[in-house]
Amino acid sequence: MPYYMYLSITGEEKIAIYTMDGDTGALTFQEDVPAGKGVMPLAVDPEQQYFYAGLRSGPEVQSYRLDQNTGKITFLGTTPLDWDTTYMETDKTGRFLLSASYGKGVTGVHAIDEDGLVQAPPVDRHDTAKCAHFIQTDPSNRFAFLPHVAESNTIYQYLFDENTGRLTPNDPPTVSQPRGTGPRHYCHHPEKDYVYADNEQGCSVTAYHLDPDQGTLEEFQVVPTLPDGYTEENTCAQIHIHPSGQFLYASNRGHDSIACFTIAQNTGLLSAIGQVAAARTPRAFNLDPEGRFLFAAGQANGQLVAYSIDQDTGGLSPLATYNVGPSPSWVMILKMVI
Repeated sequence: MPYYMYLSITGEEKIAIYTMDGDTGALTFQEDVPAGKGVMPLAVDPEQQYFYAGLRSGPEVQSYRLDQNTGKITFLGTTPLDWDTTYMETDKTGRFLLSASYGKGVTGVHAIDEDGLVQAPPVDRHDTAKCAHFIQTDPSNRFAFLPHVAESNTIYQYLFDENTGRLTPNDPPTVSQPRGTGPRHYCHHPEKDYVYADNEQGCSVTAYHLDPDQGTLEEFQVVPTLPDGYTEENTCAQIHIHPSGQFLYASNRGHDSIACFTIAQNTGLLSAIGQVAAARTPRAFNLDPEGRFLFAAGQANGQLVAYSIDQDTGGLSPLATYNVGPSPSWVMILKMVI
C-alpha cells in the first residue's frame, strides 16, 4: 500500500508531496502544489477522500480532492474564514472542520458538504482567549479540548454534537494550569483514557486522565522535555503518540530535539528515554501510520530529518536529511488503502 507525505512549505507558499517507502522510510519527491501565503495547517477527512490546507494570511481554507491511487490533490475551492487557522481537523464523521485561531482567540466549526467543500459561514464560533492553538474531537467524537499558550495558559473543555457541529462548554469549562505552562497541542492514547499535552512555555508534557462519560481532564503527571541542566531558551511545539500507544514524542525548539518517552500501559505514566537532535527549530513533525518512522521539519533551516523508530524501546535513529524548502511548517503522512 502506498504512503504519501505532504509538507506545508510556508516560505514558498506551496504544498510539497513525496512518496515514502514503507520498508526504508526513504522519500521521493513527486510534485509541488501552489497554495498561497501563510499555508500552514493541513487536514484530511477520515476516509482520506478530501484534503484541506489552512492559509493563515487569508485567512481561508482550501479544499482538495485526494486521489488515493496517486496521492495527488485536486483543487476544489477556497472558503474565506473570519479567523486565522493555527490548527484544524475534521471531526470523526468528516462532516465538520474544527479550527483554532492563535491570533483571534477563537475556535469554530465549519460544515463540509457532500462534495468535500468547506462551507461558510461557520455553524459555530466561540471567542475564548488569545493564543488558542489546537482542537480536535476525542475518539468518541463527543468531546473536544482547546489549549491556549502564553498568557492565556488554559485548556477549554467542550461537548461536541456530531449531528449539528456545535460546541458547548463543559463543566468545568476550563482546566487551570500552573503559571508559565502554556499547553499547546495534545494527543489521545489509542486505547486508554489518557491524554498528553505538551507545554510551550513549560517545556514539559502533562498527562491527564480523560473521564469517558463527562469528557473532562484530570492531571496526573508532568515530565520535562529537556535534559537536566539545560538553561537556554526553549519552547515546545508539537506532540505525537506512537500508534501502539507505547511511546510518546514532543519537539523542542531551542534545544532543537525530539524528546522521547515510554508509556506504562497500566498507569499511563511517562518515562523519559532522552532527546535526539533535530533540524533547527523543529516546529512540525509526525510519524508514519505504522509507527516505523518519524520525520521532523526544521522551520529555521528548511531541512527534514528522517528517523527510524525502535519498536522495542521507542528510540530514534537518524536515517537521512532532506532539503525541502524554507520554513516547512506541517508534516502529514498518509497510508492509502486502495
